[in-house]
Amino acid sequence: MSISVSNTPNPNALKFTVGVPVGGPSTFVAGTEADDVTAAQLLELEGVTSVFMTADFVTLSKLPDAAWDDIAPPAEAILADAFLS
Repeated sequence: MSISVSNTPNPNALKFTVGVPVGGPSTFVAGTEADDVTAAQLLELEGVTSVFMTADFVTLSKLPDAAWDDIAPPAEAILADAFLS
């Protein structure tokens, strides 16, 4: 199984569907301590401002000047390691 990445109506948010339960619904915000290891790893990515986890997907939000090309590949790797291995 692979991760599907989808745009959202918000250009500063991307939906990563992993196809297995991710827990939640939970929201984690940069600058606060995340009690979820995967969310904490995602928040460490430069430019990520929040992580929303529910059902079988994770939505990341980023700063307006951050680039998805820099965020999406490592985010996919973190999610694959957490949920698909």
